[in-house]
Amino acid sequence: MKIRSICPDSFASNCYVLIERNEAFAVDPGVSLGAIQTALAAEGASLRGILLTHGHFDHILSLDELRDAYPNAPVYLHAADAELLPDGEKNAFALFFGQDRVWRPADHLLGDGEIIVLGDARVKVIHTPGHTRGSVCYLCGDDLITGDTLFADGYGRCDLYGGDWGALCTSLRKLSELSPTLHIYPGHGPSTTLGEALGEIGLV
Repeated sequence: MKIRSICPDSFASNCYVLIERNEAFAVDPGVSLGAIQTALAAEGASLRGILLTHGHFDHILSLDELRDAYPNAPVYLHAADAELLPDGEKNAFALFFGQDRVWRPADHLLGDGEIIVLGDARVKVIHTPGHTRGSVCYLCGDDLITGDTLFADGYGRCDLYGGDWGALCTSLRKLSELSPTLHIYPGHGPSTTLGEALGEIGLV
């Protein structure tokens, strides 16, 4: 599986496009619809689904535009974050901008260990609560999309709705059981290996 990174120069999160042959998933569409469409066109890939690592607004800014443009691409989100999309307080948009903004509910609610199929590839859901109750990482072969659970030089904040420091510590220890050679793609900032990222926070 190929991973194409769309990293913004703005407040939005990193967006990723996972490509398997001529099929693709978009992960965390916080960038513009046009940026995602350009990436898909460059790969000659059709969008088959939209994966969310969690429900904060900066990871879903273009979500409804994207699903309108690709109505056959369902949205996947962990069940514990289902309440964030339709609630501007819980998805933190109101906190940052002083006004309400909501998104339509996800099409498929995920659980820990679930497998999502893209062509011949398999994407495994790893539930990593802490940043939000429903934060997940997606394991794709030798690659791990970590959202705001783990960055190259730290981890996500726990002071927003659903955040839990104790749960995040447990989730980070859970990730430490995986291969340190996995290449991680975080929600913000540069990519690195899992071992190097965990080393930055003293877990390896």
